[in-house]
Amino acid sequence: MRTVVLLLISNVFMTFAWYGHLRHRKAPLVAAILVSWLIALGEYCFQVPANRIGYGRFTGYQLKVIQECITLVVFVGFAWFYLREGFRWNYAVSFALILGAVGFAFWGRS
Repeated sequence: MRTVVLLLISNVFMTFAWYGHLRHRKAPLVAAILVSWLIALGEYCFQVPANRIGYGRFTGYQLKVIQECITLVVFVGFAWFYLREGFRWNYAVSFALILGAVGFAFWGRS
């Protein structure tokens, strides 16, 4: 559970680092890059411990699948509330298919 919580926090930082500048398109690109790097440092402070703690309980592949699934959940909230973008039915179908991939990644896990 600690791994998932740390990955969730990490992904909030990552999403703002990667996409937060889109609301500030008039800012110079260099400034956007530098601010994104600073935010990404926060991401790494949670991502690295999450993977260290989780590895062994989960495989490397499973950690990646968990991280990607969390990324989508965080991004949906970010796009809706921060970027003020709508959510379409085809996005929901795409995410459902990815959740199916998560199930396959953990299928047969002992």
